[in-house]
Amino acid sequence: MLTLTILLLPIIGSGLLFAFRGSESKYIALGIALIEFILTAFLWYGFKANSGIQYEIGQGLFFSPIRSTAHFGVDGLSLLMLLLTNTLVPVIIYSAFKDERPSGFYALILLMQFGLVGIFTSLDGLLFYIFWEVTLVPIWFICGLFGTGENRLRINLKFFIYTFFGSLFMLVALIYVYLQAGSFDLQALYSAKISSEAQVVVFWMLFLAFAIKLPVFPFHTWQADTYAMAPTQGSMLLAGIMLKMGVFGMIKYLLPLTPEAIGGVSGYVALSLSVIGIVYASLIAVVQKDIKRLLAFSSMAHVGLIAAGIFSGAIATVNYGLDLTGIEGASVQMLAHGVNVVGLFYVADILIKKFKTRDLTQMGGLASKAPVFAVLFMIISIATMAVPLTNAFIGEFLLLKSIFTISTLGTIFAGLTLILCAVYVTKMYGMSMFGRGNEEFLEKQQDISIEAKVGLGALVVLALVFGVYPQPLLNLSSESATQILTLLIK
Repeated sequence: MLTLTILLLPIIGSGLLFAFRGSESKYIALGIALIEFILTAFLWYGFKANSGIQYEIGQGLFFSPIRSTAHFGVDGLSLLMLLLTNTLVPVIIYSAFKDERPSGFYALILLMQFGLVGIFTSLDGLLFYIFWEVTLVPIWFICGLFGTGENRLRINLKFFIYTFFGSLFMLVALIYVYLQAGSFDLQALYSAKISSEAQVVVFWMLFLAFAIKLPVFPFHTWQADTYAMAPTQGSMLLAGIMLKMGVFGMIKYLLPLTPEAIGGVSGYVALSLSVIGIVYASLIAVVQKDIKRLLAFSSMAHVGLIAAGIFSGAIATVNYGLDLTGIEGASVQMLAHGVNVVGLFYVADILIKKFKTRDLTQMGGLASKAPVFAVLFMIISIATMAVPLTNAFIGEFLLLKSIFTISTLGTIFAGLTLILCAVYVTKMYGMSMFGRGNEEFLEKQQDISIEAKVGLGALVVLALVFGVYPQPLLNLSSESATQILTLLIK
């Protein structure tokens, strides 16, 4: 019942907020999100490591004649994604308290949370696709109704078309596998007999859907504009959680359904595209002056490294034997990246409101007037750069180690993300905190509010705690990596 409660609570809360128009809606939304977080903590507490899928509901409940199931459950990877989602959603809601948002805005965030929880707990291919599409509806309205800029509707339409187009390929691929398996239940899909030639086609159909969501080069052209025009909370949802849908899909569906394709040319091409995306996005981030576009390309570079680690680990497993480091690193890094990028967008929102611009060249000198903010910003920045004892260090180390088993040259290029990340993050921090600011403007500035200190402080604590003690996360990621990769060598 715990799984069912965690799944249904956000949609119930969303319905209440759509019906309720009072000014207290933000507190109701935050209360529901905090209850969801507490329930997820209980789920983690009761989760038994190395015991496979747990908290199952709906197993064997088939819907004829399509043989789809209402099957939900949690494994190590699902639990990591639930922890990410249900930890960040309260912070995202809390960050909007100063913006005077209507109740519908918070209802859309909870609807988004419902879709994400459904994706991460569904154990049926058709359910996975349905929840995948569900998440597109609230984020489209969040960006379209509450975004900024004259072209936001056109940009939002481009984002919608990209994502919906990719998901249709995923649906076709899942239907093909279903026809071989006789059921949409995930275990049945895993057991389907698919020829080597068909696996290549299924691989690229699934890859297209997941690569657009991440995004992986060259399917990235929607991202920067969408992140820039979205409200801050929309950017947080997109970068912090929603793009992890693509990573999750790669691990849970792409790898186990197409092992022969991954071990061949297709896997190496996907790995190469991921590495190209790392370098490409990092170089563009270095020259960006718009702080939100800088963070968009930074996010693309980091998830490119995650995708590269996944493919390198899968290729090594198929061709040389079990190699857990790629998926272990990807699983941990998804959580770390989510925390860090939400923190950076939180910081960007504060800077934009203070300076009334997204242009870094027009910011500067704020450290002298906001020392607490400067310290919190610094910690989130060094965590993003994967400095040891911060949350991103262990994940990026494992990812680069995994790529090294396949290609030394690929590791060199992928490793550029560490150097270039330090360049653009240091640039962003230096220009906003220590650049030459308008003295008359700075005289009127104060440190950030206690509410902002609490929000940023919570993210800083997460970045440091899981940097110093990442073992609980590694235990969860190791179990899932073993389960998935074993399917590749069956």
